[in-house]
Amino acid sequence: MGIFSGLFSRKEKLLDPAQLAVLKTDVHSHFIPGIDDGSPDMDSSLELLKSMQDFGYQKVVTTPHIMSDYYKNTPEIILSGLDALREAAVKNGITLQIEAAAEYYLDFELEGKAKRKELLTFGNNYVLFEMPFITEPPMLKRTIFEMQMAGYRPVLAHVERYTFWHRDWSRFEDMLDKGVILQLNLNSLSGHYSIPTKKIAEKLIDAGMVKLLGTDCHNMNHIDLLKDTQRLPYLHKALQIPGLLNPNI
Repeated sequence: MGIFSGLFSRKEKLLDPAQLAVLKTDVHSHFIPGIDDGSPDMDSSLELLKSMQDFGYQKVVTTPHIMSDYYKNTPEIILSGLDALREAAVKNGITLQIEAAAEYYLDFELEGKAKRKELLTFGNNYVLFEMPFITEPPMLKRTIFEMQMAGYRPVLAHVERYTFWHRDWSRFEDMLDKGVILQLNLNSLSGHYSIPTKKIAEKLIDAGMVKLLGTDCHNMNHIDLLKDTQRLPYLHKALQIPGLLNPNI
């Protein structure tokens, strides 16, 4: 039993661990060392990759932050880091397929990058992007439109974490209507981010609105939490959402 098992057992029935191997691919993580708030060094990255392999994943798409005013990563920085990570993984007997894209912050630079077709993608031309957690940015709809006009398929990262939408369910429906793919963090089901976030995550699963599941793994604390989250009924339910895209990426 992990560090959060006591909390879980008081609140909901625990099941046998869900088999994350059915997902095959994780689409949101921070494993390239030293370039964002994820893994700080290569040894940490290797430990995280080994844990993902132990969960049964066959592939990870690691997605470093790109923020114009904080994490000023470029495709060159990310792909160079990917090469080093792959080389270290092979030397350490890790058989996971490792790919990289990015988690783009919806700031004033993203629209221009989309127009210039400078975005890193994964799968079927998917682009992972996130919003500020305080308020919906005014350029949200326009940036989604520009990404789509450039041939990208926008994926909204950890959709359940935007608390400014929690009392307006129509905003989630609006994203689907605009062709945005919704990605949910598995550890949101533990209450790790907040109980309201957990409840919205469950509601999104009930509605079958999520099509990508991710760990958003930054460190071993997230790995330990995921081991506990595996036993929650809603994680089991999430793995059965019709049309999940993870296995085909």
